[in-house]
Amino acid sequence: MIYKNLILCALICFVTSCKQEVYLNRIEGERLEINDSISSNEVIDNFIKPYRENVNKNLDSVLAYSVETYSKTDGTLNTALGNFMADVVLEQSNPVFKSETGKDIDMVLLNHGGMRSIISKGNITSRTGYQLMPFENSVVVVELKGAIIMEIVAYLQKSKRAHPISNLSIILDADYKLIEAKINNEPIVQDKTYYVATNDYLYGGGDNMTFFKKGDNLHFLNYKIRNALIDYFKKVDTISPAIDNRFIKLN
Repeated sequence: MIYKNLILCALICFVTSCKQEVYLNRIEGERLEINDSISSNEVIDNFIKPYRENVNKNLDSVLAYSVETYSKTDGTLNTALGNFMADVVLEQSNPVFKSETGKDIDMVLLNHGGMRSIISKGNITSRTGYQLMPFENSVVVVELKGAIIMEIVAYLQKSKRAHPISNLSIILDADYKLIEAKINNEPIVQDKTYYVATNDYLYGGGDNMTFFKKGDNLHFLNYKIRNALIDYFKKVDTISPAIDNRFIKLN
């Protein structure tokens, strides 16, 4: 037994004495630029060609027509493009939400930065939807008390930016002080529960919209905003959104 213990001690000492500390002193690398000078692989190109052509065909199929070119910079507190996006989310998402809950969406709030392209005058395709909303953001509906809705109004009042809204109306005076805020043309009730549609990015606090986390319940609709846009394009012939009085400042 003593002999075995001596052997074990010797092995431990040997392993311990052989252990060395290894330190990483420097990492080196080089930048490999991918540009037009790199020749394509004909075999790979021929393989993916039919898939690429099919994707492009689907993306470029005409769905609707836009009477003008619309940009997120064409207004101050509300824009035709932002109004269009918020209204589409409301129209397309409400049947989904109602089928699941029996309730109606009361209002929509998106973010100005989420609009990533214009809608050009002329034919609208699925590609238009991907350009306008390239992200994978999905619609969520948050249950918020009227007191939290007033925090949203204060946020919009302070930001002075045309964040897309629908079914919410705000009137400010010349100094940006609140005159009136309504949902569905009705005064906002502090303790009433409202169903507010937005996207999962904003619900997570994007654009400092931290008020969504104060909601009582959250409903995932499994419906991407991009898909809502494309579905809407498919069912209409022409779009002609406009700047209106949903968010204005009096002079």
